[in-house]
Amino acid sequence: MVNLEWFRTFKAIYETGTLTGAAESLYISQPGVSLHLSALEAHVGFKLFDRTSRKMIATERGKVLYNYVQEAVNKLQDAEQHFHKTTEKERPTISIGMCFETFQFTLESYLPTLPFNVIIKFGEYPEMLRDLDNGILDLIITPQKGDYKGLVYKPFFKERIVVIGGIDTDTILLDQYVRDADQSAILSWLKEQTWYGTTGDMEHLRKFWHQNFGKRPDFKPNYIVPNMSSIIRCLSVGQGIAIIPDFLSGKELDSGKIKLIWEGFLPLENTLYFGTRKGAMYPEEIKLVEEIFQKEMGSKVIV
Repeated sequence: MVNLEWFRTFKAIYETGTLTGAAESLYISQPGVSLHLSALEAHVGFKLFDRTSRKMIATERGKVLYNYVQEAVNKLQDAEQHFHKTTEKERPTISIGMCFETFQFTLESYLPTLPFNVIIKFGEYPEMLRDLDNGILDLIITPQKGDYKGLVYKPFFKERIVVIGGIDTDTILLDQYVRDADQSAILSWLKEQTWYGTTGDMEHLRKFWHQNFGKRPDFKPNYIVPNMSSIIRCLSVGQGIAIIPDFLSGKELDSGKIKLIWEGFLPLENTLYFGTRKGAMYPEEIKLVEEIFQKEMGSKVIV
């Protein structure tokens, strides 16, 4: 089925003569404009523009299509203006991809103060990278870098993956095993504990186990909860342990609601990156979001 937004994008390209001009007039990304045009050309079955180094020149069929749809698109735009009140100055909208816990910890409380619209998308990092490259997202927070030539990555934080536990968790034996560097005893102690995990991502547990014990964990958590924020809340009122990034539990550790159990023989760290496209459309808005992250992440910010 044809998407009516494709015709609005087509009309904007025709009238501005460039993909960049169309993107600016529609307040969307240039890759998004390209996707709309490609989809429309595939739908109608012929080229609508000849692409030159400076300008998009409408083909004969493109001219016919423009004459056919431009009045209808104008009426739709007039209807949109009439039935949707807006401020005098259009607010830009940026789309940001990150994990749910990172959003809760950093950006969530700032949303009402931002002078622009924000769309937050949660998902797997490979999907976020594709969406960023395709112009669906404007900024992602990611520990992974993909092989996309149009993307740039700026490191800004190092997270350490650690074992945390409820404040009442008895660690006297573990502390002795750690002092003795007794790997076998540490492994046995850990496996005897009550474990918390998340439904969507056990990658931290697998990596931590392999880094310190050279193998995959051979047990399942006792409690599987929706996300890491849920784990922290559960540990704050009872016993048990979990493996999560240290910055997510910083406030609870400082307040004494939970405690650091073990950092491992070989600390496991991930570098977090700001991922953007080259020539991003909203550099000032993206910069403001990045500054919020750097403020909230604390002492391990990379400058």
